[in-house]
Amino acid sequence: MIDIAIPKGSLQNQTLQLFEQAGLEVKRTEREYNARIDDPRIGKVKILRPQEIPGYVAKGYFDLGISGTDWIMESGAIVTRVADLNYGKQGPGAVKLVVAVLESLQISSARMIKPGSRVATEYPNLTRAYFSNLGIPVDIQFSFGATEAKVPELTDVVVDLTETGSTLKKNGLKIIDVMLESTSELVANKKSFADKEKHDDISAVQTLLLAVMRARGKTLLKMNVPEAALDAVISMLPSMKRPTLSKLYSTDYYAIETVVDRSQVNLLIPLLKKSGAEDILELAISKIVP
Repeated sequence: MIDIAIPKGSLQNQTLQLFEQAGLEVKRTEREYNARIDDPRIGKVKILRPQEIPGYVAKGYFDLGISGTDWIMESGAIVTRVADLNYGKQGPGAVKLVVAVLESLQISSARMIKPGSRVATEYPNLTRAYFSNLGIPVDIQFSFGATEAKVPELTDVVVDLTETGSTLKKNGLKIIDVMLESTSELVANKKSFADKEKHDDISAVQTLLLAVMRARGKTLLKMNVPEAALDAVISMLPSMKRPTLSKLYSTDYYAIETVVDRSQVNLLIPLLKKSGAEDILELAISKIVP
């Protein structure tokens, strides 16, 4: 059995949704940090701050955990990075760790920041390394949040995580550089990952989670097509490999099924109908395992 650490806070809702869709529902109450997953491969489940998870996984308190790229790198934890899960607070995609200053300043790059400037951030290690690489000595101030509100009275520069940059803009700040892009990652303890039994359990969880990620934004189309229209219909069908084709009993019709991007479906279905497809079905996909 493996023990898993799940992030609370900004990544929590997306993580719980992902596990539920993977058939690994995390059962808890609103105030519970100790949770459970009814799966014979999974033992202890704990909900913790994503900042702490890489370190706890590295030390062996957990075999597997989910945290952001930002906190994995900030912590310096030595873990096995098993999979990129590609989601943030709002859904799929990455967020950015950025350098920002007052909009009114004539600064367009972090290289233009004056030596000795005050830099507020929740990421002192990444920030220190970044400015050291630029050769600019700065005064790094650890921030416990609301970093954007501290300019200009308490700090000159902020290094903060953002999805859209709207909060920074509302506070009169502009982004002048991107330090890194961050998304959610599945990380494992190195000894656990090297252990045969635990590796198999980790791989099983990875397979289920990635199967859900692959299925998002996809849909299954099924239809019947007369032989005369077959080439026209198949020519407009995208698929993961090739469409599945089977002849209907005692007719000149064929059944076709294929996986397509959900964003294309509303444009594709009328074209398929016009080209001769009949009995078109659109079906949801919960998992895709290649």
